Amino acid sequence: MSEAERAKCGKLAFPRFATEAQHKERRKMRKKSLAGTLVALFLLAGAAAARAQEVTPADKEHALQYLESTKKNVLEATKGLSEAQWNFKPAPDRWSVAQVMEHIAAAEDFIRDMTKEKVMTSPAGEAGRDLKKTDEAVLAMVPDRSHKAQAPEPLVPSNRFGSPEASVKHFVESRAATEDFLKSASGLRDHVMDSPLGKLDGYEFVLFIAAHSERHTKQINEVKADPGFPKK
Repeated sequence: MSEAERAKCGKLAFPRFATEAQHKERRKMRKKSLAGTLVALFLLAGAAAARAQEVTPADKEHALQYLESTKKNVLEATKGLSEAQWNFKPAPDRWSVAQVMEHIAAAEDFIRDMTKEKVMTSPAGEAGRDLKKTDEAVLAMVPDRSHKAQAPEPLVPSNRFGSPEASVKHFVESRAATEDFLKSASGLRDHVMDSPLGKLDGYEFVLFIAAHSERHTKQINEVKADPGFPKK
């Protein structure tokens, strides 16, 4: 082959080599694009899974019924009490019915506001949280009077509402606000915050509110069952 022919072949070879390199680069880009697509699909699947953790209508109805039944029990336990009955204390270090009622009303505001302002802006819970187990723990443990607890300073009775009747009125209004929050809020499962029972989400804190009033209705009935409780 002459020098001219070899030169001609060389000129033809370089374009072919460049084309093969371009093909390799395109294949590499397609692989990257495919990988990016897969990542996006996994992220979308994760988002769908997170949405699947949203509170169901059945869950909301269950919590709403619990809020209603515990409200009814508070009102029945305090209905028609005389001044002497409201203010009777079984012992100097125990609360009267009036003090317990004030605590219930104050705690309703306290826990609901904390849920709205802090829980709903807290970090997300761990993937795969056992929601049913935690829900049931709230319903079982909070009303359990065999485990005593000290009220936090902001919720210690101080006659903040002025009278037992005013405490009852405030409680009814506050419970209505809690029920409205439950009905309208979205993302109640999306965030968790520490509690005496571990990390709870917004829905579980709503259950906590109702369970807390159940706990202290039992306390009211304990006071009323004391031998020294006034007959009228």
